[in-house]
Amino acid sequence: MSVDDLRFRLAIPSDAEAVAALHADSWRRHYRGAFSDEFLDGDLQTERMAVWSERLRGFDGASPDRAGPDDAGPDGPSHTVVAEDGDELVGFVHTVFEADPRWGALIDNLHVAYAEKRRGIGSRLLTVTAQAALARGTGLYLWVLEQNSDARAFYEARGGKRVERALVPPPGGIGSRLNGAPFGLRYAWPDPAVLV
Repeated sequence: MSVDDLRFRLAIPSDAEAVAALHADSWRRHYRGAFSDEFLDGDLQTERMAVWSERLRGFDGASPDRAGPDDAGPDGPSHTVVAEDGDELVGFVHTVFEADPRWGALIDNLHVAYAEKRRGIGSRLLTVTAQAALARGTGLYLWVLEQNSDARAFYEARGGKRVERALVPPPGGIGSRLNGAPFGLRYAWPDPAVLV
C-alpha cells in the first residue's frame, strides 16, 4: 500500500491509547542508552498514556489544515496528526505552534511504527506540519537525540539544519529517567516551505 492510501487526520481523545503505545515502542527501540533501562523497561506505556490523554483532551478532530490558533492543548496552541492504514495507527506528529520566538513551532514528537518505516509516512507527517506552520507564518524546529543517527539523517535529507547542541531534559523532569547526560541536537527549518 502506498502512502497515498493512508489517512492523515487530527488526533482526538480516543487516539491516546494507540499514540501512547506507538510512542512507548519507539522510545524503547531508539532511546536506549540515552534513557535509563529502568524507565524504558518499566510501565512506559502507562506513563505515555497519561501524557497523551492530557494532550488530546478536548480536541475534536478537525482537518489538519483547519487547526486554528484556538486549538490549544496543555502545551499551548498545538495539534497532533495521526497516520492510519485502515484502522491501524502507523505514525503521528505532535506540533506546538508558539514554542519559541526565534525558531517557531516545535515538532515535539514524530514517530512511525517500526514495521512501517521507509514508506514515506514520516515525510508526509512533516509536510502536514509544515503546511500548518506556513499558515501561521512560523518556522519549524525539533530536537533529536545526538545518538539517533537514523533520525538525524532523515531530518537532514529533508532540509533540516543543525543549529544547536544541548543536554537532553529528563522525561517528566525526573533525572533518574536519563542514562548519564545525553545530548540533543536542534534541527530547524526557518522556511518550512522546503518540506511541502
